[in-house]
Amino acid sequence: MPSEGTAPITGRCYCGHITLRAETAPETVTYCHCEDCRRLTGAPVAAFAAFPIGTVHLTPDPGPKTPRGPAVQRWFCPKCGSPMAAVFDYLPGQIYVPLGVLDQAAELPPQSHSHYKAHLPWLEIMDEIPRQTGSNRAALRAAAPGAEEG
Repeated sequence: MPSEGTAPITGRCYCGHITLRAETAPETVTYCHCEDCRRLTGAPVAAFAAFPIGTVHLTPDPGPKTPRGPAVQRWFCPKCGSPMAAVFDYLPGQIYVPLGVLDQAAELPPQSHSHYKAHLPWLEIMDEIPRQTGSNRAALRAAAPGAEEG
């Protein structure tokens, strides 16, 4: 888990219209190598911080969530299009924020790789953190306080 000394967490979209404030440090931070996240961010790998639902506040309200299939909802800045947050039905109780919009990103190193099987072959991140070939759901769920084993 990232350092408790990092809270509160702040951030903003590219144009500055939407600001973000998280009341707590993230429960976990992860890279994601899946094609959806690469397309969402425009980067060869994405990184996200997971916070408890209800602890992340976007100002002004960016409006309705944008669905991506039945299990993913995302919020974007209505002016510049920056991705600001997402919730996933299969990761209940958490909201994921792209690391790149956070002011404290340098203090929040990822703790795992998700969907590593989909990583781009020419990009090799040289670290010692766990690499999950798939979604890494079990570890991400376990990061949530009160998460049940199983």
